[in-house]
Amino acid sequence: MGTPKVSEVFQETACGHNQAKSEKDRKKGCTKVATPGAAAGGCAFDGAKIALQPIVDVAHLVHGPIACEGNSWDNRSALSSGARTYRTGFTTDMNEMDVVYGGEKHLFKAIRQIIERFDPPAVFLYQTCVPAIIGDDIEAVAKAATEKFGRPVIPVNAPGFVGGKNLGNKLAGEALLDHVIGTMEPEVTTSTDLNIIGEYNLSGELWQVKPLLDRLGIRISACISGDARYREVASSHRARAAMLVCSKAMINIARKMEERYGIPWFEGSFYGISDMSASLRNIAALLVSRGAPEDLVERTEALIAQEEKEAWASISRYKPALAGKRALLITGGVKSWSVVSALMEAGLVVVGTSVKKSTAEDKERIMELMGEDAHMIDTMTPREMYRMLKEAEADILMAGGRSQFVALKAKVPFLDVNQERRFAFAGYKGMETLISEIHRALTNPIFQTLREPAPWTSGCRLTPLV
Repeated sequence: MGTPKVSEVFQETACGHNQAKSEKDRKKGCTKVATPGAAAGGCAFDGAKIALQPIVDVAHLVHGPIACEGNSWDNRSALSSGARTYRTGFTTDMNEMDVVYGGEKHLFKAIRQIIERFDPPAVFLYQTCVPAIIGDDIEAVAKAATEKFGRPVIPVNAPGFVGGKNLGNKLAGEALLDHVIGTMEPEVTTSTDLNIIGEYNLSGELWQVKPLLDRLGIRISACISGDARYREVASSHRARAAMLVCSKAMINIARKMEERYGIPWFEGSFYGISDMSASLRNIAALLVSRGAPEDLVERTEALIAQEEKEAWASISRYKPALAGKRALLITGGVKSWSVVSALMEAGLVVVGTSVKKSTAEDKERIMELMGEDAHMIDTMTPREMYRMLKEAEADILMAGGRSQFVALKAKVPFLDVNQERRFAFAGYKGMETLISEIHRALTNPIFQTLREPAPWTSGCRLTPLV
């Protein structure tokens, strides 16, 4: 792994977290280096894979033991509107002989087999811990394969031990910047071409937003990387503006595309009614400043007025039942504040929100929403989560799937809001879905039954079986 590239990503100048550090601390990096083989589920490789796998028409080849591909495949419900190549798991399945003799020939053969059988527009090649330790040069193999087969082979040099998932996200962005973005020209361009960066189309969330942009005549030049095609990403340098959805993950792409290609960007959110409207306004204003028709702003306001009216009418029937209900939110990144905003719009009280993966700007937004006394949680063990659910008298826990068992133990309703979720919560329609799912969880009669004393503790006599 190239040390200069890792150091560059560690010291990302546009990262608010890094800006708050001293020069000495910035050189130390953002994250603790993990032990090889002991970083499953949150390593740099995992972060790179989940950031790029939503590019749906390319082949994603993992160079390493089969467990690396097995642990990373399908861990996010990123959906495709067409191509399905990304759903196939490709791996070199390295064994002991590869460790002894090196795995480069094995890797080259795997690339050839993929191109001959599946004919993808490109192959994304992921480095993992084992080949990185033994010295396999995936960049040299990728270059040789590109020349041999006339097909782009993109090296993604992010072995797990170099750091955590967030570092892997950024290293994936560097691979796109170095080998993909700017390598092709778009077939057509318009004055309203927009890049959306850091959106992965989880559960189809991009499709909640795209129809709104279509109605405004705004064309998504490329979504990096949800439901993306290789050509779209490769030609995305001709877009007129960009929206960054998650600054924690791919801020380096937004910053460098502005530096190299003059594409201005802003950070926004598609969660919640007010944040969705603010994002549409910012998109319209940015595009108009770049030459889009001036009536775009007026048309955007008309669309917002119509959509907000319909959304508020839809969720109003739930508000009496949700008013004053207390929610504990354990997520991170952009959702740490954008979901807070959505919940408060529905009348819920947020008793605490996780900021483990949030930037300084994210935390500032939380304080603006919840006040100076906002309960922001950096890390929380299951035992602490259980205690907080009880002490805060939370009515619902909103977190990732692994936390549902804490909620069940506390006899509290649970709603999955992380990447494993099966519901799309983005946009105006997504807000309606979010509120309806919260209402459904809170009114589920099973929790009232769970909280009642067991028959054998309340003096009831059980009828013996005959």
